[in-house]
Amino acid sequence: MTGSDGHPLASTLAERGFRRLLGVRITSQFGDGMFQAALAGSVLFNPERQTTAVAVAVATAVLLLPYSLLGPFAGVLLDVWSRRRVLVAANLARIVLVAVAALLIAGASQGVPFMAVVLVAIGLNRLFLSAVSAATPHVVADARLVTANAVSGTLGSLATSAGIGCALLALQTAVSIGYHGYATVAALAPLGYVISAALAARRFGADDLGPDEVPRQRRAPWARLTGVVQDLGSGVRHLARRHDAALALAVQTGFRLLFGVLTLALLLLHRNYFPGDDDIEGSVTALAGVFVAGALGVIVGAALTPRLTRRIGGQLWITAALAAAAVVLAGFGLPFRADLLLVVVFVLNVAAQSIKIVTETFIQHECDDAYRGRVFSVSDTTFNLAYVLGMFAAAFALPDTGRSPVVLLVVAAAMLAVAAGYGVQRWRAAGTWDAVADASRP
Repeated sequence: MTGSDGHPLASTLAERGFRRLLGVRITSQFGDGMFQAALAGSVLFNPERQTTAVAVAVATAVLLLPYSLLGPFAGVLLDVWSRRRVLVAANLARIVLVAVAALLIAGASQGVPFMAVVLVAIGLNRLFLSAVSAATPHVVADARLVTANAVSGTLGSLATSAGIGCALLALQTAVSIGYHGYATVAALAPLGYVISAALAARRFGADDLGPDEVPRQRRAPWARLTGVVQDLGSGVRHLARRHDAALALAVQTGFRLLFGVLTLALLLLHRNYFPGDDDIEGSVTALAGVFVAGALGVIVGAALTPRLTRRIGGQLWITAALAAAAVVLAGFGLPFRADLLLVVVFVLNVAAQSIKIVTETFIQHECDDAYRGRVFSVSDTTFNLAYVLGMFAAAFALPDTGRSPVVLLVVAAAMLAVAAGYGVQRWRAAGTWDAVADASRP
C-alpha cells in the first residue's frame, strides 16, 4: 500500500491495490446488473406471466433465503481461503451458471432446476462481495476506509445500474420483451465475470488480499463442520464486543427490512398500478427512471458520507439521513404519483448508501482481520433476511396494485423510530466514531 496526505479521495485512489480491487468489483457488478435485469424481467415484467405480491415475495425468498442461512459458513471460509482465489473462482463459476440460466430462460423453464442454478449464482455473488469487503483493508490505509468504502460501494452500485440500464436499452431496441429477449440479456452477463476474473488473477498475488493468518491443521470433515459452527460463534461474539459495529449493523438491518417493504410496493405499482391495460413495455421503460434516481441517490450518499462523518460523525449523519428519508417518504409518497416517487427513491438510496458505508467502515475498523470474513457474512445474512422478511410482510399487507397509504405511513413511522433509537444511542456512547472520523481527515 502507498500512502498520501492529500485530499481523501485523491489519496485513496492513489493506492494502486485499491484501484485494482475496484476494477475487479466494477466489472463483476456490471455483469450482475445484466443478470439481475434478465431475472427480474423474466419473472416480474413478462407478458407471458401473471404477477402477484405473494408470488414476487416467494420468488425472492427462494432465491435469497437458502444462501442467507448458509452465508456465515462461507464467511468462515473467507478467513481461511485466499481471498484472491475466492474472487477468481466465484467469477469463473458464475460464468457457467449464468450461461445455464440463460438457456433455461430461453426454454421458458423456470422450475426447480432454474431456481437451483440462480440460487447458487446469487450465493457466489454475495460471497464475492463479502470477499471484496474483507480484502479492502489490505489495499488501502486504515485512515481512508470511509472514503474507500464510499468509492467502492458507489462505483459498484453504479456498475450494477449500468448493467441494468444496458439490459433495458437492449430490450427496448435490439431484442423483444419475453423469454428469448431476457435469455439474450442473461447470456451477455458473463462478459463482466470474465474480465473480473482475469483482473483478479493477474493483478494480485495469492496472499495479497489476506487473510493474514491461516490455520494449518488438518481436520476430518465432521470436525471441520463443527469447527465452522464454533468459529462462526466466535465471530458473532467478536462482533458483539464491538459496540459501534454491532449497533450500526442493527440499524442497517432495520432499514433493510423497511426497504424490502418499499421495494415490493414500488415493483407492484409499476407493474400493476401505473401502466394502463397491462402495458408491460411501458412498465419496463418507467423502471429505467427509477434506476436512474436510485443511482443518483447512491452517488450523492457516497459523496456526502465521507465529508459529513469527518465533520459530525457517522452516527449523527445516519440519524439525520434516516429522519430525512422518513419525512420524504410520507410527503412525496402519499400522492402515489410516479414522478414524485422518483424523489422518494433518490432519498432512500442516499440513506441506504450512507448506512452501508458507515456500517462497513465500523466493521473494518473495529473487527480484527481474522474475523472480518465471518462478520461481513453475518452482515450479509442479516441484510438478506431482513429484506426478504420485509417483502413477505408487504406481500400480505399490500394489494396487488401496491397502493396502500396505511403501509406507507407505517414504514415512515418505523423509519423515524429507528432514527430516534440510533440517535439516543449516539448520545450514550458519544465520541467512539469521532476517533475514526478524525483519523480520516486529510
